[in-house]
Formats: sequence, C-alpha cells, structure tokens
Amino acid sequence: MFIDETLYPITRPVQSALSSVYPPKLVIGDTDKDSGQGLSVLAMGDWREGIGLNKMKGAADVARAWWSTCQLRYQGHLVLPPLATTTAASGVSGDFTIGAINELADEIYVAFGTSVHKFNNTNDSWGSSLDTLPAVATDAINIRLGDTIYLVFATTGGYTYTSNGSSWTDDTKDAKYLAFWDDRLWGIDNTGQLWFALAVGTETDDAQLPLPDGYVTDLFVARDASGEPILYAATKVGLFAHDAANSRFVETELTLPFHDNAGQGCVKWRDSVYMPTGLGIYKFINGSNSAVITIMGPDRDDGLPSDKRGVIAQLVGTHNDLLAITDATTAPGSLDLYASGESHVIEPDAGFSEILAWNETGWEVRWLGGSTTNAIDYAHVSSAYSKYRLWWAYNERVLHMPLRVDIINPNEVSDFIYAASGELETPWFTAGQSEVEKLMLRLLVEAGDMSSSETITLSYGINFASNYTSLGTITSDGLTTYQFPDSTTPTGTVFRSIRFKIELARGSTTTLSPDLLSLTMEYRKKLPAKWGHTVELDIRDRYKDNTAKVLRSNLRTAIESTSLVEFTFRDDDGNTRNWFVDVVSATGLERTGHDETGVSRVTLVER
Repeated sequence: MFIDETLYPITRPVQSALSSVYPPKLVIGDTDKDSGQGLSVLAMGDWREGIGLNKMKGAADVARAWWSTCQLRYQGHLVLPPLATTTAASGVSGDFTIGAINELADEIYVAFGTSVHKFNNTNDSWGSSLDTLPAVATDAINIRLGDTIYLVFATTGGYTYTSNGSSWTDDTKDAKYLAFWDDRLWGIDNTGQLWFALAVGTETDDAQLPLPDGYVTDLFVARDASGEPILYAATKVGLFAHDAANSRFVETELTLPFHDNAGQGCVKWRDSVYMPTGLGIYKFINGSNSAVITIMGPDRDDGLPSDKRGVIAQLVGTHNDLLAITDATTAPGSLDLYASGESHVIEPDAGFSEILAWNETGWEVRWLGGSTTNAIDYAHVSSAYSKYRLWWAYNERVLHMPLRVDIINPNEVSDFIYAASGELETPWFTAGQSEVEKLMLRLLVEAGDMSSSETITLSYGINFASNYTSLGTITSDGLTTYQFPDSTTPTGTVFRSIRFKIELARGSTTTLSPDLLSLTMEYRKKLPAKWGHTVELDIRDRYKDNTAKVLRSNLRTAIESTSLVEFTFRDDDGNTRNWFVDVVSATGLERTGHDETGVSRVTLVER
C-alpha cells in the first residue's frame, strides 16, 4: 500500500467508507415539511415579494419570482391578471400620440393628437371631436378655480381649457406641465419658467429654474421639510423645491447626475415623493433638517428580462399600488468605451412596454403590451362613470382596467374579471450549491377552480438552460403529483439548478380563473462521492529497503503535508483507484525507547 510514494506493509485489509455525506438534520419540537431525513423540500405558493429575482440566494427568496404577468398579491393564490378592455377607435386618422387623459364632470376626455374627444361609457364610443388643440398635449389637469371646475390641457406653446366640455379656450401662455397649488393654476414651460394664474387666462411669471432649456420633466405638489405642501419641479439633474416667498427654485437633497429620462411623471404617493430615472426610482422623504432617499425601482436585484426593460415614462398612485408606466421602445442603451477613452451608446433591442405595480413590498406586472413598436403614451386613474379604473393610451387606442380599493381574496369575489392568460417564471434554485448535483424526485401541485377550460400548464428548465421541458396540463382540482423522469421509472432527474414555468389560462367566462395554491418540489441533496480509508500500518524494522525509522519519518511528512498526498492499495495498470487524500488521524505514531517498529492506525480522507 502506497502513501505519498512510500510503500507500507499492512496488518489487515484497508477499510473504506463514504465520507461525502451531509450531517443528519436536527429537528427540535414540531416538525415541518422539510424535516424528513432523506428528502429536502422546496415549497412555493406565496410570491407577494414580487418579480425581479433571477437566482434564489436563500430560503426567503421562495416568495420572489423572476417574471410574471399573473397577480402576485394573494398569499396561497396565483391567479390570472386583471382584464384590460380596449375601447373603440377614436376615428382620428393618421399617426398621432395620445398626449393626455383626464376628466371633467365624471367623464373621461382624451387628446388624440390634437383632437379632443369625450368617452361615451354606455355605448363605448368617442363621438366627434370637441376641440382641436394648437399642438399635441403634454399634460392635463382637473382643477377648481373659484366656483368653477376646469379641465386644462398643456400644449407646450400654450394651454387650452374648458369648464363644460363644449366651449374651449386657447391661451398662448407657454406651458409644458401643470399643477394646482395655493388656489392657483401653475404652469412651467420648456425653458423652466414658472407662472401662476389666479384666474384662467391671466398669468404672472414667477420663478425660473437655474438650468438649461429642456431640463424640466414635471411639476407637482408635495410636502416640504416642515410638512407644508409646496411646488416641486422634477428635472434631468434632480428635484428642485419652489420657494414661493422669494419666487425662486431651491435645489433639494435629491440631486442626481444627468439622466435624460429623470423625473418623468414624478409623483407624491402616500408619505413620499417618487422620482423615476430610467427604470430606477428614487423614494424621497423630506424631513426636518434631513432627508431619506432610497432606491426601490423595478431595476433592483436582477431587474427585468431583457425584452421587458424600458424607461419609466410616468408614475401614477392608486389606493393599493404605485403604478409605473414603462416605455420599452426607448430603453436606455449601455455605454461602451473606445480604446481612446471616448464613449458611445449601444442601442438596445426594443422590448414590450408594460404597467408595473409596487405595494411597498414587491413589484408585479399589471399589464404587458403586445408589440415592441408601441409605447404607453399616458395613464390616468379615475372614478369616472362610478367605476374606479386605470385608463391608459397604447397604439393610438385607450384601454381601461378595474382597480380595487382594498386587497381581496380572489376566492371571495365573484365579479372580478380576468385576462385570458398569464404566466410565472420562478427564479433559478440551486439549494445554495450551484456546483453540486441534486436529484428531483417529485413535484406536487395543488390547484383549485380548475376545469377543461381553466387550466394550468407546467414546465421546468435545468442547469441555466433557456429551454423548458413540459410536464403537462392540469384540468382538475386537488393535488397532482409528477414523478421524475416519469411514473414508470421514478429514478429522479439530476439537476444543478432548476426553475419552473407556470402558465394559466381560462375559457370564455371572464370571471373565472384557475388558482395555483402551492407548488412543492421534493428532491435529494447528494455530494459527489468522496471516500475515507482506515488502515493499520505494520512498521517493521526494514521493508522494501526502508528502515522503520524512515517509514515513520515518511508517514509524519505525509501527515504534515499542506497539500493532498496520493494513496492507493490496489495494483492496477490504469491508476483508476488512486486517491488524493488528507491524513486526518494517526495513532501509535511514536513511543519511547529505541525501537521504531510497531503498528500505526491511520485514517485518510479524500477531498
């Protein structure tokens, strides 16, 4: 038997045992689904922490998804997304942008290019044009000045207003964005010049932004450090507060490097100001002598899939969520550096624009566009027609979707309307060891509200590959068990990393949705086989020209080696049973006297 190129005699055969085993689980008190000694369990059924995680980093990440168009707000329920309704065509011809949506007297008005139309909620029509704006709208607001309520459209070269929807007045005072504060209508133009009007049609210039033309990206009202509402101007380099007493703008703590999309559709929601920059969002809480700025946009963690990335064009607040309207047709490119140090922007591929929702815990997709060439132009939340809905413009059409004022259990609501399909992709799961092979044995799926029309289709992908393998479609309630690779030969499927895709679909009844209650994978963790060996060395006075003293010295050298040593006890020509080991224990290594002979018991472990 050889240890580190020294041949030793042995007193008995070598004893070998498997050393690469996980320690047994220690379970104290009540057991849970992962307490079994032979199996490990990955249980999923709560994705409320939202999308944007591509690889799980720990046990808490089972509440995350990589991508999903399904509703994620309900613990123990995965259901279809809400149904979006596309309203009738406006009748406006040619290519145009829907610049603004707002309301007056409980009815929705939309600027289709320069043509203003009012929606007829009874017969789903937009009727004839009510007014022709001087230019495409850039903003809209509904305000009360004195005893009159106005709908006002900003058109960059001026603004247009009405109090009844039939008589419209154009004003030439330049306005790109509008706000209402201190019982006044406020506007700001492309140069950053702020003005106010105590009565529509009579304007007074106020503060001037100390920035170049084209830097202003929004105008809105939020609280200052003392808790008083004031005007803020969002810009491409940060947030500026309006100092009304001195007719000036003051730079806030939210100061940013230049970003061409910074501040678009900035909004106050709940206790904070939310300012988008590309796909990122800064949350700004203004306090006395301090400010808290955090990052919470959909670009956090691993961001979004490459064909879903874009820039946030507008933020809209609702009762339950902050909605982010993204434009993936103008996604920001990455910066590439030439060897000379000069840079240029690499233009990205166009993606699918979407509406994302944030509930201060996680992001979910509320709606996904169907074309990479169309952006979402504008969005507006309204209770017009006694319906709490989100309205938005896409591909020269206006769509709307029902909104909830509370969080609901989908099993307890019978009138909620669902989209026809939805999907969810889980993050990659490695059990914390992406280099170690695991064995998937069973997948247990519990579902409800199923039928031949309301279905769930499952598939899985392994080892970071882009393709999926289909498992089949579930059409009945209860627990469905999949064995791997199949029920005939359930020997298991080896994986290093694994993810699942869940696809939901319904039939023609819009108030029905399949409901995924839980998804549980049973798998075995097993380390690559490594062996340990125990042997008794017969240290004779002389063996193969080595004295007992030399044998003991060589053994000590092997024990003290900082690198692995070679070990074999089989005589074969291919060296297929040679191991590189650590000598982890040795007994009887030394004794008193001049006699170097004896027996040493040695344990060697493969690493």
